[in-house]
Amino acid sequence: MAATTQDDNPLLKEFEFPPFDAVEAKHVRPGIRGLLTKLEADLDELERTVEPSWPKLVEPLEKIVDRLSVVWGIVNHLKSVKDNSDLRSAIEDVQPEKVKFQLRLGQSKPIYNAFRAIQESPDWNTLSDARKRIVETQIREAVLNGVSLEDDKREQFNKIEQELERLSQKFEENVLDATKKFEKQITDKKEIEGLPATALGLAAQSAVSKGHENASAENGPWVITLDAPCFIAVMQHARNRSLREEVYRAYVTRASSGDLDNTDIINQILKLRLEKAKLLNYNNYAEVSMATKMATVDKAEELLEKLRKASWDAAVQDIEDLKTFAKSQGAAEADDLTHWDINFWSERLRESKYDINEEELRPFFSLPKVIDGLFNLAKTLFGIEIEAADGLAPVWNKDVRFFRVKDSLGSPIAYFYFDPYSRPSEKKQGAWMDEVVARSRVLSHDGISPRLPVAHMVCNQTPPVGDKPSLMTFREVETVFHEFGHALQHMLTKQDEGLVAGIRGIEWDAVELPSQFMENWCYHRETLMGIAKHFETGESLPEDVYLKLVAARTYRAGSLSLRQLRFATVDLELHTKYVPGGPESIYDVDRRVSEKTQVIPPLPEDRFLCSFSHIFAGGYAAGYYSYKWAEVLSADAFSAFEDAGLDDIKAVKETGCKFRETILALGGGKAPLEVFVQFRGREPTPDALLRHNGLVSAAA
Repeated sequence: MAATTQDDNPLLKEFEFPPFDAVEAKHVRPGIRGLLTKLEADLDELERTVEPSWPKLVEPLEKIVDRLSVVWGIVNHLKSVKDNSDLRSAIEDVQPEKVKFQLRLGQSKPIYNAFRAIQESPDWNTLSDARKRIVETQIREAVLNGVSLEDDKREQFNKIEQELERLSQKFEENVLDATKKFEKQITDKKEIEGLPATALGLAAQSAVSKGHENASAENGPWVITLDAPCFIAVMQHARNRSLREEVYRAYVTRASSGDLDNTDIINQILKLRLEKAKLLNYNNYAEVSMATKMATVDKAEELLEKLRKASWDAAVQDIEDLKTFAKSQGAAEADDLTHWDINFWSERLRESKYDINEEELRPFFSLPKVIDGLFNLAKTLFGIEIEAADGLAPVWNKDVRFFRVKDSLGSPIAYFYFDPYSRPSEKKQGAWMDEVVARSRVLSHDGISPRLPVAHMVCNQTPPVGDKPSLMTFREVETVFHEFGHALQHMLTKQDEGLVAGIRGIEWDAVELPSQFMENWCYHRETLMGIAKHFETGESLPEDVYLKLVAARTYRAGSLSLRQLRFATVDLELHTKYVPGGPESIYDVDRRVSEKTQVIPPLPEDRFLCSFSHIFAGGYAAGYYSYKWAEVLSADAFSAFEDAGLDDIKAVKETGCKFRETILALGGGKAPLEVFVQFRGREPTPDALLRHNGLVSAAA
């Protein structure tokens, strides 16, 4: 067939909503190349005509930046939710060209000089907060992009950036392929005793997709994979200890051997990041990372250590409790509990202590009810209406939903896609929110009203089976609330300057504030009781179960806190003190950190770093601490509602309105600390976080 002409390429057409149903791998090379050619011409024009004013500098710049992020966003999104080898290789081909353009844009001297001229002009103080933030951010980003480097150094810098992009793509592909590669077929039901019905259903579905068309949840065969829902089910519920051990060992050694080995990739990434830092006159990569964050290396380390001290004794006690309990149950391994026993016995102790079985609660959390409850909460807190708008925008899979968000007057203010279910063969793991387009005055469709923001919300929960809806664990409910918090900050922004609208321009360690804030509402009685209705009978979650869920919230808080602190600390260590190619290997660093953050030392062959995508293929390099940093902010923000009185609907609405007008409205247009103080009336403290986690007495 003839190659598609540029005119037919969906990536190059004007659209209100991206043509997700029409874009295929074959469009990527010509589409991205065609786009880059046009943007290069636009950039030439901008550099030729630039003046230090908004219309002659920022508006044309925003148009270039936006077009690239929207179109590349389509391609990148499809890779995350509909991966295939053709798409992969097409992206791999054009990625260097895209990075090259971004570097050229980021290192543009004429643009940089124009921003500096605005900053030094007598009119500087007449600019709005948001415009000042744009100018300051653009100057800082340009410096971090190497704008001030001499030619040979700049060339070296650009090589490093290209190589880092390539390595992180490869890292992520290796993780995906290694996860996919492990499959264990089981035919004897005794071997999978203890696995809940949902997990057996999932394992049978996996078997069907591997060609055992008669596989059933009842009779098997079952295929066990390392996909999160399956892995977690085995760790928590499989009575067969040797199965748990085999699956655990496979999980913590993913992508650490053979042609999928990420060890060398990690070493190269760390070496290149350090070189990049040195070129920019920083001592290490963590300093580069912190240049665009609220925290500093010292402040981040100080917070991690404070939380570690508050968590350690509690975590040691957690393990003692498990040993005692396992002994009382006559477990042979009680004195020798190790990694593949902890989750299993934690679940058994949780069931006995709180009499909660995550699996038995699933029927109370059906996706349609959870979504209704979430939308009602958003209405109460923030005065918005959310309605289904399926069919208005093209989608990439029949299960994807599309929604419209309206303000209290009924005017549309935003839209979002929701892709809830796991599709192991083509969709990456985890849950995330992403922007499709940001709110913007300059990119208005009609020249009058701002372009409205559009968001992605993606989860990986159990798909509906037969005519049953997707039945969720409580953890999955928290995840949906979390991602929706991100989406709200993107969608409820009142910021018309596109470069700092929504989540754009917000410091990375503040960006988890609204998402973690929303999770708190899962424990709020009215909110939870509004959601938790049995999908068949409609009966409410029993009161005693609600009380147990709240009590169980702080269960093993010390251990769970230490787990996050291990990740955050090893990330900072690798980006501050670690010397690539030095006497200490990356695994030595991890073991050293684990001595202070893990009660049971990791296995000698533990290679979790090889699948630590957050810091090697995501945006969390020298930034994983941000989860904890933002947890301090979000717990403190929620405590404003506690102080006002959670049962006082008027007070909740007033506080919600204040939260909407500050944290959700101001976007990146104001420094996050100022925004927080504007909402809370003071600077943040970790007290609320420690209180919510039941770790207060330890800290005191």
